[in-house]
Amino acid sequence: MIEAARERLPGTALVTGASRGIGAAVARRLARDGAIVAVHFHRARGEAEAVAADCLSLGAPAAFAVQADVRSGASVAELKVRLEERGVVPDVVVHSAGTAHYGLLEDLEEAEWDDLHQVHLKAAYWLAKHFGPAMSWRRRGRIVHVSSVWGVVGSAGEVAYSAVKGGLNSFTKALARELAGVGVTVNAVAPGVVDTDMLRELAPEEREELLAEMPLGRFARPEEIADLVRFLVSEEAGYVTGQVIGLTGGWRI
Repeated sequence: MIEAARERLPGTALVTGASRGIGAAVARRLARDGAIVAVHFHRARGEAEAVAADCLSLGAPAAFAVQADVRSGASVAELKVRLEERGVVPDVVVHSAGTAHYGLLEDLEEAEWDDLHQVHLKAAYWLAKHFGPAMSWRRRGRIVHVSSVWGVVGSAGEVAYSAVKGGLNSFTKALARELAGVGVTVNAVAPGVVDTDMLRELAPEEREELLAEMPLGRFARPEEIADLVRFLVSEEAGYVTGQVIGLTGGWRI
């Protein structure tokens, strides 16, 4: 079924961190366009399987949950093998998995710093290393990283998060240059404040303060980020590469 479906699809997509938030919204959006979707998760199997079921109901000819720890090269390599066993070689990789840390740098433990680096930046390296070559050989592919406005302007109280997202932005630009000659595009989206579980970790008064700063009077919806990702993986975006595109509603620009 997957081999037959690929002939009429815009592509097959691996979306990391797709059990919730932006990743889940991206998976559903690509499913609406008829893509085969691999819904990656680390620990939240039940949530990922629910997202995969949503993708099937939205029109994906195939969608399934797949586990991996993207911080580990061995785990990402195993993920590649398991996808190939299903007949899936992704044309699209969207790296949305991530965690956050709020607090002063002096209170940040080294293990927390290392974890942020691994899940945001090193994971992007592992994904490109394991899935990029097949895209290069076929001379087509799309890689999209979900970054953050903090990777562009920085944030007090989120120094480590800002640093790894800034690194991800530079990685995006450099990898785009490296892969441009083989027809693979690499871009990043840099949202501002998005209404996800990560935002809900803030205290109510902190959320109210943030909301008061929003020029449009609201936070971004995950579906709005997904719409931009959908464009970047489309044929229409074939000349767009090496870009870090802000989606902030006019905030922090």
